[in-house]
Amino acid sequence: MPISVLGLDADDTLWHNETFYQSTRQRFNELLADFVDVERLEAEIAATEHRNLGLYGYGAKGFTLSMMETAIQVSDGTISSRALSEILTIGRELMNHPVEPLPGVHEALEALSAEYRLVLITKGDLFHQESKLAASGLGNFFSGVEIVSEKRAETYTRIFSRHGAGPEHAAMAGNSVRSDVLPALEAGSYAALIPFHLVWAHEDAPLPTDHPRFAELPSLSELPRWLTEVAGHAAN
Repeated sequence: MPISVLGLDADDTLWHNETFYQSTRQRFNELLADFVDVERLEAEIAATEHRNLGLYGYGAKGFTLSMMETAIQVSDGTISSRALSEILTIGRELMNHPVEPLPGVHEALEALSAEYRLVLITKGDLFHQESKLAASGLGNFFSGVEIVSEKRAETYTRIFSRHGAGPEHAAMAGNSVRSDVLPALEAGSYAALIPFHLVWAHEDAPLPTDHPRFAELPSLSELPRWLTEVAGHAAN
């Protein structure tokens, strides 16, 4: 049985996301420059954010809380209320950043949705991710939307069984090796990495270059061709 369901990541696969996090981190660094050097601050915010993932989950709200916690830590509690208010402001702006589909995404989804059942599979805050999908104008291409706390092999098994014939007859595409590729392959699906030039360190992992169900593609526009090749190999 050929692939019938295609899972697609959202942030930095369909639209810009990490770009806005990078600019927010830069503003945070400038705000705390009187208390700590950039290198230490980057290490502190990364450690705090990683520690808080299990409590706050992924997304801008949790990142804002982690920025505030880090600011209090590195300033030994002397950070001013005005500075904390500024952190809230840049966190709010991160929540409200414009949703800009990446080049070629609309055309690729149009082609893919004619051949496959598309399911958006993304991590993060439910309200924020739903809002971004609505603002993107891409929602009509998807027959299902799954906003999850973490992407694991069992996550893909559950989703692809609910929306299709199981993970063996599904593919996942996204920009994260750790979240979009490795657990999908573990579940028995095909997986395509669509790299984005900015990668959050938490999502980095070695490429499974020799895996027969994996491909690295230069853009989402190449996904229809690769899936056609996969179908041809499966038929032989």
